[in-house]
Amino acid sequence: MTLATLQLSDPYGTLSYREAGHGKPLVLIHGVGMQSAAWGPQIEALSGTHRVIALDMPGHGGSSPLPEGSQLPAFVDWLSEALTALKLGRISLAGHSMGALVVAGYAVTCPEGIDRVALLNGVYLRSPAARAAVEERANQIRFGRFDLETPLKRWFGESPIERAVRSDVEGWLSEVDPAGYATAYRAFALGDQTYANRIGEISCPFLAITGDGDLNSTPAMSQEMAATAELGRAKVISGHRHLVNLTAPDQVNTALRAWLAWESTDGRD
Repeated sequence: MTLATLQLSDPYGTLSYREAGHGKPLVLIHGVGMQSAAWGPQIEALSGTHRVIALDMPGHGGSSPLPEGSQLPAFVDWLSEALTALKLGRISLAGHSMGALVVAGYAVTCPEGIDRVALLNGVYLRSPAARAAVEERANQIRFGRFDLETPLKRWFGESPIERAVRSDVEGWLSEVDPAGYATAYRAFALGDQTYANRIGEISCPFLAITGDGDLNSTPAMSQEMAATAELGRAKVISGHRHLVNLTAPDQVNTALRAWLAWESTDGRD
């Protein structure tokens, strides 16, 4: 695996990313507070058949932050700039959580360069109560009132694999740039409706995955997005929460392999 950087045009600064494998390109976008290393199980499993590129989102890992106050469309524009600079041609594109919002936004605004889309633990049209709760967390982070235990308790139970993964996630959260994290989290909090009414425009193979224990990126959200997309499928993984790609890597990798092999002519299951 190679860790690389690329200088983007203003105002995007440096793009940091991990890359492994050869073949058709698969681009991965992590969630808020994480970094490209969070796709480790998928990079290892899928780089045998694909060129896998996992990007550090702005203000995360080694990528430069976006200006304070940037909203979801600015992150979509960043992704467009990053993909143009990487010169990948047509891609398969997957995102987790905040990354899923960015991926969905890119898929409806720049559909011509995408072969397929996967959203892991994506949010879709939050309820008023859920929206109020996530906006309150965004305000706390913005003013420096952030503790690691709150998201960790929300994301993890006490199974052996969850305990094993938790330490890595805690490390990534501890390393994130506070200002970049605050900007990204606010965009995440306010962005669930930005492109939601355009999911039906996605005509390529579309996969939505979540855990049945994810109270914020719920099974109902994934199922509704899959039903809205022209060629949509949903997979709900039992016994897991928000970080299914880390806590249920074998199941997620199996689903992603099937998605990567799925042609648009296959139709919906």
